[in-house]
Amino acid sequence: MKFGLFTHIPWPEDKEPRQLFQEITEQAVLGDQLGFDSIWLAEHHFSRYGLGSSSLVVASNIAARTRNIRLGTAVLVPTLHHPIRLAEDTATLDVISGGRLDVGYGRGAAGYEYTGYDLDHADSQPRFQEAITMVQGLWTTPEYTHKGEFFSARKANLAPMPLQRPHPPVYIAATRTLETLKFVVSTGHPLIVGVVLDTVDGLDLCHRFVNMSQEAGIEVPISKIPFFRYCYVAETEEQARRDSRGGLDWTLDVGQWRRAFKESSEVYHKLEDWRRQRTELPPTYDYLFENRAVIGTPDQCIARIKALQEQGIEYFGCNFFMGNIEMGNIEHRNVLKSMELFAQEIMPAFR
Repeated sequence: MKFGLFTHIPWPEDKEPRQLFQEITEQAVLGDQLGFDSIWLAEHHFSRYGLGSSSLVVASNIAARTRNIRLGTAVLVPTLHHPIRLAEDTATLDVISGGRLDVGYGRGAAGYEYTGYDLDHADSQPRFQEAITMVQGLWTTPEYTHKGEFFSARKANLAPMPLQRPHPPVYIAATRTLETLKFVVSTGHPLIVGVVLDTVDGLDLCHRFVNMSQEAGIEVPISKIPFFRYCYVAETEEQARRDSRGGLDWTLDVGQWRRAFKESSEVYHKLEDWRRQRTELPPTYDYLFENRAVIGTPDQCIARIKALQEQGIEYFGCNFFMGNIEMGNIEHRNVLKSMELFAQEIMPAFR
């Protein structure tokens, strides 16, 4: 079984970005030393929810400090980039990292990310599909020419080409719409499943994807799908709950808060003001503990991951890195300790 790390690099109000980038780099270096297979970074813009506005730059910093761990994007939002620039940046990172790049794509969730770029979200589906197709063409085709609805290129020769041939592995998220799921199937690339779905819904999505792929004559087994959950392991369940509750509550609150903005964003506002004014609550910690997380003792976590494995999941992704404004993040040292415990007690049960 493969094990990955995931972060959207949460930015609580009492933290400086420089410190957060340093901490996530240290966590990635430790993950490399502990034998995690990959670390995946999310792209977000204009938000405290995540500092991944230049996630490929962050990945390059990690690449320079690690040897074996693969560098994933979960996800890049290709609708917000020109495909030529995105193809160049990903190819360069693949070369710099020695062929360790995995490229995950998604359409993004926050409407104000599109507004900030002055793009119409209504065009996101065709723009998304065209951008992904174009990047793959640029990766693989000399003198690539394309004339589409949103983008064009004329005899473009990518330099450098990706180190991995024919190109880096590609994964595509399809959380909300059947149209996106059908597109993923048509590409032949694996799905990628994030923490925004309940586990039962994520597994259902995986099985639907596999069935649709088989009907299309394409063999993409469920074992190829990275499946991410909120994750924290400690010596006791009480400690695991105590350490992770504030961070998960912060993540849920900011996720709800940012959806209240159709333009601008929450960056220059106060979370406590929003908490006092809101008229509905996000899912509770206990709900996520049961439905979107693997949190507890090593034995409890092993049991939950084995239940996923019985459904065919062979690539489990851990989101240890949840924000917490009260504590200034789950304490960095606690994240490192939880990662070490996961590697020492849980990973050997699956290898």
